Amino acid sequence: MTNRFAGILLHPTSLDSDYGIGDLGPNAFRWIDWLASTGCRLWQVLPLGPTGYGDSPYQCFSSYAGNPYLISPELLVEDGLVHQSELEKVPVGPVDYGGLVAPRSMLLDAAVARFEPTPEYTHFVTEQGDWLDDFSLFMAIKETQGLRSWIEWPEGLRDRHPQEIADAHDRLQMRVHAHRVRQFLFFRQWRRLADRASELGLQIIGDVPIFVAHDSSDVWTNRELFTVDQSGRLETMAGVPPDYFSPTGQLWGNPLYRWDIHDATGYRWWISRLRAVLEMVDIVRIDHFRAFADYWSIPAGAETAETGEWRAGPGDDFFAGIRSAFDHLPIIAEDLGDLSPAVGELRDRLGLPGMKILQFAFDGDPTNPFLPELYPTNCVVYTGTHDNETVRGWFENASEAERRAALEQVGGDGTDFGRRMIGTAWHSRADYAVAPLQDFLGLGNEGRMNTPGVPDGNWRWRFTPGSLTSSLAEEIRRLNASAGRLGPQAAA
Repeated sequence: MTNRFAGILLHPTSLDSDYGIGDLGPNAFRWIDWLASTGCRLWQVLPLGPTGYGDSPYQCFSSYAGNPYLISPELLVEDGLVHQSELEKVPVGPVDYGGLVAPRSMLLDAAVARFEPTPEYTHFVTEQGDWLDDFSLFMAIKETQGLRSWIEWPEGLRDRHPQEIADAHDRLQMRVHAHRVRQFLFFRQWRRLADRASELGLQIIGDVPIFVAHDSSDVWTNRELFTVDQSGRLETMAGVPPDYFSPTGQLWGNPLYRWDIHDATGYRWWISRLRAVLEMVDIVRIDHFRAFADYWSIPAGAETAETGEWRAGPGDDFFAGIRSAFDHLPIIAEDLGDLSPAVGELRDRLGLPGMKILQFAFDGDPTNPFLPELYPTNCVVYTGTHDNETVRGWFENASEAERRAALEQVGGDGTDFGRRMIGTAWHSRADYAVAPLQDFLGLGNEGRMNTPGVPDGNWRWRFTPGSLTSSLAEEIRRLNASAGRLGPQAAA
């Protein structure tokens, strides 16, 4: 049986849809069926949580909750919770998050009003109570506070005074209930989709941002675990220092962890977080894995990431603590960037696959670790990720020297550069090979998902109806066969 597998990176919001955003409905099932027909055995997604300001899936209101805007209106109709006449079609085009808020909220509220609790729902509420109750109250209060950050709420709510919290529960019980039901509907739809993927022999690669958003129910309810003061304001922030790509570094604004407190609790919060995501997906990519070895600590109030210091992460102690709670911990380490030796050493001691981005290989340095001939087998090669240009966009914008180096590696005259890049990744020795769907579709940077450091216009790409053709599926299947990457079911 082969250990070589291939997959496609596509976030559910990028699925084609008549309702303004890709969702977990019929088109998602058609996508799963099409993906299985290609002989790929991996589907990689971005974080699935409820997005906050900037619409980034890496800045969510909860690291446990699902994004209610991914709930399929069509499946709500099938479940009798929404009437067909209540659905309003939105023209196909880029996702408009702002335009979704009002109509989707009305639709979900209509579903909640018709929803009758079932034993399945009661079990869900009980089983997920550790995070669900706090999150539902957090969102209900946020709605009454004009969606302001929790640190700007009245002191009693901000600091979770017991009587204030009890009063808020009583006063907002209908909205709290609504958010519980939304989460139940999301997870029920996701479970149906994930079960279909499993039936077809597909594994889903999920994504865990190492840091959580400051404005999240996680920090509101567990502030002792994060670098915030008694009123919830940041003391230190996450980011990365200046480098070749960013002269002032990247200032993310997330609180850092108080690792000594996590250690004292046996990493209970992290174990719970990872267990929750592994109930949804098969493999977890940990974003910014390097912070387990060392991380950049920026003082609160800094306007750029230039001011900061490196601090030691929890390293082996963290993984020893969490591995004691899991029989198997399938993790991909996102180990990109200007890394200290400690990062690779930690990754290798743990036996985790790291990431190789083929676009980064062509600077003319024969020791560049992104060159395919230098890959270890235990890694995942990507043509690019959600943060990169598309392959075609990269080639169009690359320097002449980079283009020459790339063509020397992949061959050809550049007219079919995207296909050759994918083929080079697929035929490399890496155990796993993944490419964004945009690269298979031959798109330029109009298909780019995210531009780091640019706050607006990201996360909006959707593919158009008719993109998933049988001829493209057959082409990918032939590539998987020639590269020895057909999964066991596909090869049978």
